[in-house]
This record gives sequence, C-alpha cells and structure tokens, in this order.
Amino acid sequence: MKFFKRLLIVLAGLFILLIAFIGTTWHNEIATISSIKTIINQDLSHDDGYTYEMEVAGDYYFDDFLAQGGVKSDDELISFITGNITKGLIPMTIETKEIACSSFTAWTKDNDFLFGRNYDFDQTNTAIVHTNPGNGRHASISTIDLQFIGIKEEIGIQNIKDKVLLLAAPYIPLDGINDAGLAVGIYMTYQGEPTVPTAQNTDLPDITCTTFIRLLLDYADDVDEAIALAKQYDMHDSAGTSYHFMVADKNGNSAILEWVGETDLTDNDGSKRTLKVTRNEKPYQVVTNFIVQEGYYDDMKNAKGFDRYTYLENQLAPTNGVVEDEKAAMDLLAGVGRRTWVVEGDATMGTTVHSAVYNTNKLTSYWIANEHFDSAEHTFHYDLNK
Repeated sequence: MKFFKRLLIVLAGLFILLIAFIGTTWHNEIATISSIKTIINQDLSHDDGYTYEMEVAGDYYFDDFLAQGGVKSDDELISFITGNITKGLIPMTIETKEIACSSFTAWTKDNDFLFGRNYDFDQTNTAIVHTNPGNGRHASISTIDLQFIGIKEEIGIQNIKDKVLLLAAPYIPLDGINDAGLAVGIYMTYQGEPTVPTAQNTDLPDITCTTFIRLLLDYADDVDEAIALAKQYDMHDSAGTSYHFMVADKNGNSAILEWVGETDLTDNDGSKRTLKVTRNEKPYQVVTNFIVQEGYYDDMKNAKGFDRYTYLENQLAPTNGVVEDEKAAMDLLAGVGRRTWVVEGDATMGTTVHSAVYNTNKLTSYWIANEHFDSAEHTFHYDLNK
C-alpha cells in the first residue's frame, strides 16, 4: 500500500513538473492560441470565408530570425517557424497563391495621410493580427491569409492543430500599420514568363517577402528607414510568385519598392534583379499589379491591373489626392472591388477578401471584410494608441 502511495506521489509530482514545463516553454504560445476568436462567420453565398482575430503574446523570435541571417526560401522559413514557434510538434506548409490587389495613398481634408488597400484573391479565411513584441520594436496591426499556412478555405479553423498553425502569423502579414505610422502592403507582379520569383544571391543576409513586411512593421519608423532596410537584404519571393510593395508614413511620404530586371522581356532571372524605388512625386500614389519602373513594358497590355490603376488615378487626380475622409477612401476601394469590377462590359473573376484604410497620423485601421461596405457586422476599427 505504501508503494502505491509513493507511486501516486511521484506521478503527481511528475505531472506538476510537466505542467510547469509546458507553462514555462509555451507561455506566450498558449496565450496567443487562447486569444483566437471568430469575428465573422463563413457565408458561401457571397464567397466569404471566416475572419478571425488574434493577439500575439510577447516576442515571436524575430530577432533570432534576423540574427541567423534570415532565410532564402519558404522551406527554410517553415523550418525556422516549426523549430522555434511550434516547437517541432506541428508541421506546416506555405501554399502557392495568385493574388491581385489595389492600393493608394491620399490626404483627408483634415490633413491625415491615408494608405488604402484591397486584398484581391478568391474565397479564403483571414485573421487580423495584433503584435507588440517590445524590446524597442513597434506594435502593429496586420492581416494574414490562412490559406498560406494550409487552413482550408472551405472549412476554416477546426481544431487545436489549426490554431497552432496561426502561431506563424507574425511571419506572413500581407499589409499593416505600426505605431510609428508606417503602413505597408504587398502586391503580385507576374514578372517573367511564366512568373519567376525574385531570388537575389549576393553576400547580404536573406529575407522573404512576408518576413520583409514583418521587418518593416517591427523596425521602420518611416519610408526612408523602410528603404534603408530593404537595401540590407537579398529578397526572396514566397509562394512561387513575384511581388512588389508600397510603404507610406505619417509625413506624407510613400514609395513603391520593386526588385526588377531592365525590361519585361528580359526580367526572367530572379537572381539578377535589383531594387528600384519609386517615390511619390505627387501628394498621392497608386499601385496595383504591374511594375511601375519607367520603360519596363513595351506594351502596357502586359501591365496587370492597369485598369484598376487608371480608375484610382482618375479618381484622385482631380483633387490632387485629397479625399473627404476615411469613408471616402474606403469608397474608392469599393470602386475597384473584384466582385463588381467590370472591364469592357464584362465582370471580372475573383473577390476582394478585405479592404483596409490605415491612417498613418491617427494610427488607426478601418477594416472591412469581403466587400460588405455597408455592413456594420463586417466593419472593424482599431487604434494603436489604445
């Protein structure tokens, strides 16, 4: 009888130690997973996926990621995430996706500088992600597409394993704003034939496109710092496609960052591309899915998204980039929403998954899901000052 009592005591002690170990090792991860909540349900009649919200607790090893020299590929990124964040327990993948998006910067009549962005894709599930890593890094709000980490678009998050996958969220943002007023977005560019990802190969440390966004959100105060950071890394596009970026800050500066060859016809070697920066020469700037570098295209018919670019340019030019307010900026995004966008009399395919207007002066996010522009249920406001 004494033997069994001692055994129970030993087992209880081991259980307590196990719980303590899990709590110590996974403290932040457990808090992050516990924060995940559904804020919009799926609606298949409108090609809506689920929308989730999560608070990332504490640090997410990004300093360690940079200290090791970054990564050159999605596989290396997965290895780092699974080794450091999911502790090797949950495997994950990064899926190949084809996305077509629109963005612009504009001023309100109250002199706030706005960054507007549509994320165009097809039905998918998204998450609004809040991070505040400390150690001199910026807090931020960003959006992720859960298909990139293997969450199926038709079913969403099903179990704890799926929730663990969301621990990768800080490494896969698509757009966002930080508490210094730096806003950023990513847009596919279709470079090469077929599309060739950028894969620079110099002696610089390496970064992938979504971890580049995380780098800017965590460390950049303004557009100048964002450009300086871009020059310090070799760019490696994720998910088998090519991209460019727009950044904007509270001082009214914006820039489009592109890794390109000389022309569309010669831009087939992702290792030879160089960084080209196009700053805003006007009070506003527009970007979609074509390279803006002058002389890049022999024929603008090859410039993907030029129709949406022209629409936004024509809306902003008469007022020199001034809009009434954030609602007016969101109305511009509604004007290029994919569900209703028409080209030469024909509706285009696809959906706008989310639309965001970031106020770089007030440090706010005005976010709407799936083109429900008149629905309070699908509209969210966030403030980095709170």
